[in-house]
Amino acid sequence: MTQTFDIAIIGAGMAGLSAARALTEAGHKTVIFDKSRGSGGRMSSKRTESGNLDMGAQYFTARDPHFRSALQTWIDRGWVAEWSPRLFVRNEDELFESSDDQQRYVGSPRMTSLSRGLLEGLDMVSKTRIERLQQSDDDRWELVDDAGAVHGPFDRVVVATPAPQAVPLLTASGHLEQAASQVEMLPGWTLALAFAEPLNTAVEACFVRVGGLDWISRNSSKPGRQGLDSWVLQSNPRWAMGNLDTDKAEVGKQLRAELAEVLGIDLPEPVFEHAHRWLYARSADTCNWGALAAPEKGLYVCGDWCLGGRIENAWLSGRQAAQTLMGRK
Repeated sequence: MTQTFDIAIIGAGMAGLSAARALTEAGHKTVIFDKSRGSGGRMSSKRTESGNLDMGAQYFTARDPHFRSALQTWIDRGWVAEWSPRLFVRNEDELFESSDDQQRYVGSPRMTSLSRGLLEGLDMVSKTRIERLQQSDDDRWELVDDAGAVHGPFDRVVVATPAPQAVPLLTASGHLEQAASQVEMLPGWTLALAFAEPLNTAVEACFVRVGGLDWISRNSSKPGRQGLDSWVLQSNPRWAMGNLDTDKAEVGKQLRAELAEVLGIDLPEPVFEHAHRWLYARSADTCNWGALAAPEKGLYVCGDWCLGGRIENAWLSGRQAAQTLMGRK
């Protein structure tokens, strides 16, 4: 009979959910812990009277055959839909339509629809920030949260958080702690806007190569979105690093001005505006670790930062951590 474990997974983003699903389907008992109220991590969406607004990851692509197979299941279940926006590029000289024909996918009717679907049937403890791990007398793991409560014990622990948040959880394994501490995560600002009347532009998505913006999307052009004409702007890391402590109202003012400049139009006053700062928006460098492990300690680490970013890589990293834990390649 195959041995089964009680496994704690810290982080309910794509990597943590991927690991949890693989382990649960193999017969292990998993419990997911996350500091947020819901699941998805950086696939965050915000529900408003103006519509559902994607505040984190804007879309994802699919290249790996295993991921493409999983994606088809998600599409069949209605969690994900294709998004084919009119895509533009704005450089220093002009705004022009892109020839990029990459197929893009989004959660439907919001990005968190995918994480909510993946969470079905799984056990999750929300609004619980795990601050440290400690081993009990029988070498099993206990999780201590920021309120001092102890959770567990568990046979194995999978850490699926951004690298800087993983470091203090990995002190029991020097090489895991060292690897995570070497990863630099870059910040980003996201600004969501909604307008009473649609903006007069053909742009539905735009890569920005000038100024403080990195990305613009007409959020309301995505499948399943209802409500007003909504937009999501994301800054580049350089701009975000220079504005880490800038007031949200000022961030909104500056990024709205950048949007008007990119689109070449006068913006009306938005009827809704929300700014969110991501301290760990993306990793600075590309790592090809896949996942990290200290099997002798029962500790495993996964996340998009282990495999070069992107939602697909987060899923693959979580899957690899689960397979390593189960002794598979």
